[in-house]
Amino acid sequence: MHIDLVDRDRYATAGPPHEQFAWLRANSPVHWHDGEPGFWAVTRYDDVVHVSRHSDLFSSHRRLALFEELEEEQIALQRLMMLNQDPPEHTRRRSLVNRGFTPRTINALEEHIRDICDDLLDKCTGEIDFVTEVAAPLPLYVICELLGAPVSDRDKLFAWSNRMIGAQDPDYADDPAQGSNAAMEVYAYANELAARRKANPRNDIVTKLLQPDENGETLDENEFDLFVLLLIVAGNETTRNAASGGMLALFDHSDQWDRLVADPTLARTAADEIVRWVSPVNLFRRTSTRDQVLGGQPIKAEDKVVVFYGSANRDASVFPDPEVFDIGRTPNPHIGFGGGGAHFCLGNHLAKLELRVLFEQLARRRPRLAQSGPASRLRSNFINGIKELPVTIS
Repeated sequence: MHIDLVDRDRYATAGPPHEQFAWLRANSPVHWHDGEPGFWAVTRYDDVVHVSRHSDLFSSHRRLALFEELEEEQIALQRLMMLNQDPPEHTRRRSLVNRGFTPRTINALEEHIRDICDDLLDKCTGEIDFVTEVAAPLPLYVICELLGAPVSDRDKLFAWSNRMIGAQDPDYADDPAQGSNAAMEVYAYANELAARRKANPRNDIVTKLLQPDENGETLDENEFDLFVLLLIVAGNETTRNAASGGMLALFDHSDQWDRLVADPTLARTAADEIVRWVSPVNLFRRTSTRDQVLGGQPIKAEDKVVVFYGSANRDASVFPDPEVFDIGRTPNPHIGFGGGGAHFCLGNHLAKLELRVLFEQLARRRPRLAQSGPASRLRSNFINGIKELPVTIS
């Protein structure tokens, strides 16, 4: 079988290459993948978890966590972001940021999220684009709430996120450099936000992060700017694409939509099954820190190692009938939020809460929701994204 797991045009037209993933899991689970540079493609669940949980063996810091190869100057700046750090520096940074994502803080948002969903659904009638009218606004409203930013800023956040994540998609950026330009605009926005909070502290995550913790430590300017960047992208893209991809899955599996409409409380398990099935983040990159063996293959120090969550989440050794979309699936040990370890998704509880409330309200309030046109996919091998999903709401 011809293997190409990073062809962006394939993702844009047909979605993730699940037939290639299945062949690799069965025949070559740690596979040398040609490229510039070549890399080890890791496709089985247990191996993905192993890589994720051993930052000492597989570094996010040496060559970053993103698939693309960057110039040294860009790498130096990106290393300040938590996503691209290893313990112990990552541990210090994450402990500072965790203050804004306690279970109490997240759980207190449930009714507010329900109000946002109801407000969005109240405005949706006739034929609409589910992505821009429902899936994207929900996490953007929540991010504005977390940042203490005006709701009117959500359009700016939406545009910045699209340009950064969609830098290789001509619908979002006609020049890949626009992604870097958007990042600079986010840094400026974060600086303004920090200045306002220092002058007028409020009860929001920004104020908490700018204040010293119990050890007197705080985020410096670059660290804070990069956190806001990460929140705008990760806090938006995961929920947005899980929601739109989940809605598409429910259209493709109408029996599961009927189950949800009959029992909206299934939204709790449906949220996890949607994340497993969609796997909004397709891959992350690591760099081997030493000569070692993974899946029977000799990995050399400095080799590029890429884990594929979309493949791991359909591993039959972990998930019975993995090609069946089952909104009642339990247990469901998916790794759609990462394979554990230092980089397990900070906002996983928030994302699941947003998805649960959204699909519960959709089932209760819009039981006759119907797809009215083909979905349009993002040209990206990083994010399994849906750009447009036409629906009719009656």
